[in-house]
Amino acid sequence: MKKIFLFCVLLLNLKAFSQQRYELNSGWLCVNVKDASASESQISTLGFNTSGWMPATVPGTVLTTLLNNKKVPDPFYGMNNEKIADIYNVGKEHYTYWFVKDFNESAAGNDQVWLQFRGINYKAEIFLNGKKVNQKTHEGMHLRVKYNITKLLSSTGKNRLAVIVYPPDFPGNPNGGQGGDGTIAKGLTTQYTAGWDWIQPTRDRNTGIWDKVTIEKTKGINIQNPHVVTLVPGKRLPGAKQAPAIIKVSVEVENPTGKAISGILQYEIAGKLVKKNVTVSAAASEIKFPDLTLENPRLWWPSGYGKQDLYPVNIRFISANQVLDQENLTVGIRQIDNIWNEHTKSMGAYVNGQKIFIKGGNWIISDAMLRFSDARYDAEVRYHKDMNLNLIRIWGGAILERPEFYNACDKYGLLVFQDFWFSGDCNGRWVDPLKKEDQWTRRNYPDNHPLVLTAIEDQVKMIRNHPSLAFWCGGNEITPPEDILNPIKNDILPRLDGTRKFFDFSNSDEMSYNAIGGNGDGPYGIQDPISFWAVKTFPYNSEVGSVGVGDYESLERFIPKENMIAPQFKSKPDSVWDYHKYIGYNQYINPYGKAKDAKDFAMKAQLVNYDQYRALMEGFSNKMWDWYTGSIIWKTQNPWTALRGQMYDYYLDPNASLYGLRKGSEPLHIMMNPLDSMVTVVNNGLTDRNNLMVQAKVYDMAGKDYFYSQVFNSIGASSVRRFFPLNDFLKKMDQKDGVFVSLKLLNEKQEVLSENIYWLADKNGSYKGLQELKSANLSVSANRTSKNKIAVTLSNPVGNPVAFFNRVALINRETGKRILPAFYDDNYLSVLPGETRVVTVEFHDGEGNLAVEVYGWNVERQKINIQ
Repeated sequence: MKKIFLFCVLLLNLKAFSQQRYELNSGWLCVNVKDASASESQISTLGFNTSGWMPATVPGTVLTTLLNNKKVPDPFYGMNNEKIADIYNVGKEHYTYWFVKDFNESAAGNDQVWLQFRGINYKAEIFLNGKKVNQKTHEGMHLRVKYNITKLLSSTGKNRLAVIVYPPDFPGNPNGGQGGDGTIAKGLTTQYTAGWDWIQPTRDRNTGIWDKVTIEKTKGINIQNPHVVTLVPGKRLPGAKQAPAIIKVSVEVENPTGKAISGILQYEIAGKLVKKNVTVSAAASEIKFPDLTLENPRLWWPSGYGKQDLYPVNIRFISANQVLDQENLTVGIRQIDNIWNEHTKSMGAYVNGQKIFIKGGNWIISDAMLRFSDARYDAEVRYHKDMNLNLIRIWGGAILERPEFYNACDKYGLLVFQDFWFSGDCNGRWVDPLKKEDQWTRRNYPDNHPLVLTAIEDQVKMIRNHPSLAFWCGGNEITPPEDILNPIKNDILPRLDGTRKFFDFSNSDEMSYNAIGGNGDGPYGIQDPISFWAVKTFPYNSEVGSVGVGDYESLERFIPKENMIAPQFKSKPDSVWDYHKYIGYNQYINPYGKAKDAKDFAMKAQLVNYDQYRALMEGFSNKMWDWYTGSIIWKTQNPWTALRGQMYDYYLDPNASLYGLRKGSEPLHIMMNPLDSMVTVVNNGLTDRNNLMVQAKVYDMAGKDYFYSQVFNSIGASSVRRFFPLNDFLKKMDQKDGVFVSLKLLNEKQEVLSENIYWLADKNGSYKGLQELKSANLSVSANRTSKNKIAVTLSNPVGNPVAFFNRVALINRETGKRILPAFYDDNYLSVLPGETRVVTVEFHDGEGNLAVEVYGWNVERQKINIQ
């Protein structure tokens, strides 16, 4: 009993001295530098009057603050961006601002108080209570900075922090080029802000205190930059009893007190406690723990291959029964390897010894104005999981994403391919008449190479513990300059990571041998779906894609009513469509009937979207391990209201691209090769699938079904199997009006494991039958199955035609507006005659007053109350 009492006293004692950390994320004020007629020391003193200053958004950019104070119109709507002053025209002073924040904090005894900025763009001077905090000007967007402010705190505990933020030194001319005139890349900042082929210029170039500001209070010792490496030797299977894994942990420990401190440095994972007796001198040092052998670990797997088990890790420094500092993080136990595939001539990705067929999407940035949130990150990454993808590539013209993004990737099982901050467009790969300087000059951007290396070291430390982070890449379509590239390859990554493959650039031969010629990526416009099956492209394609215009409800959010005009083939689109980077759907709309108006166009565009992305992933999967080891779609999301390359819009409303891709990327998938109508099954799983029934039927436009065949068979792990062709049968059907092909894959319980419906054109390549398809009276009901889930049941009576291409939308019952984000396990789906389909919708807790809306190609729009 006495031992228990002493143990409890010790726990209480440790708790009393636990670490404190909080964000300074509200109560900021700001003013343009031209309106601040006082010295730095005056502004940063509590007595200085800020009554005329604006509320500031921190974290955030100057433009975000101006928008939130209604000083500028929404740049994502219509042509509003043209109404906002561009920094290139008005000068940097226009977007140079003072930011102030009052906060309460004090230090006593051996307390140490730290101020950390996780991101400022571009330069800054920092003051606290009338004193300068940073002895050297902060420079560089991609760099965390930390200051010990213990001695600068007010004796009263009331403090004023003041920061003056200067825009990038070279904002660049936004002349319509990729990155404008290219000079935006002379600094270490976001290149896309000068404009790209998917976005208009961001007028302030993301100037501001754009990421979190944190106060941390410790007891003398500061633990920072923990590093956890997990080794999982051998070939593993998800869910099986596992051989041991090796855990390697190190941390940096800083002691600012001027005298040595002794104590116990320890970490805990999976109930195992690893300790080390240490003495930390006045200087910062890295301390390595002894290796831990963890028995039967729960492993982390990419989405589609297994669970994403995660372990909390707690690291503490204890001295005299006091916790002087602690760090908490979450890790996944897994090992990622890369093995060259000599047959495909491309790199193969292996996780826990198992080869993974890469199905990826390119990611730009969550929001062009850097309005990040945990909820938005979670929703966007979840959409990628819902597409049955297993990788996200972070494009080099933006940022290393924030830790919260990688948290979501850890949670949902998305591997991350991480570029550094270089692009072929700005950094000199090509001759470009829109660029201000020649290729030789641009090849050496940014100007400050030591700053780049410092930032890379810092950012590697920031995200290296995430199990989702799988690959490093020197840059988008070009390597960094040699004196940056070589230290990354030969020093920084081996020293600070050492566990991940580094590709020199995103389409390098070491990733995917380019025997075809060209740039190694693309194309980017709409293609004949057959081309994805018939044309061999790069064996691990870093950028291949299509379009992604949203449906009518999506377009209404940012296109003014007067501009809602259906774009026509071979004519320049409306100015707003053009401004938002519309790529023509060209001849792919007309086979469905020339668009009558914008609403009709948007509906037909969804048919094209679905067909494009389903065919893209089916075509690549059909040649898995033969032609390809993977592909990465350009691109899956947009950080503003663009009209190209997206599976969901800026407002997180999915379009048919997402569900076509979801279908084509199924881990176990039945499909039809359009070249020879061969019914084919893909198994991305790690185990054989036996006793499967493969079934094929055809439906005419009246809804009559024609049974073709069904066979029992099996398919091996991570393989493709061809079963039987439908060519002769389809020829007998004549296809005078087009037909529907229904494929199903069933198990021995007759449960549907995969199903797929194709709509085929007539002999002339037209969808005349669809244009004349009779209405289907679809019966729909909706039931709430839990606080954040609804089951929508769609039934199509016998004798009806196919109820074709139905959109299910969760809406507010009163306003009719969609609830966003919402996650559907299927959408834009067709219901065969005599069949019932159930769609599950998941949404955020707390949403009320809900209804469901359903409409389709030949199904009238209806609103359904939820039972």
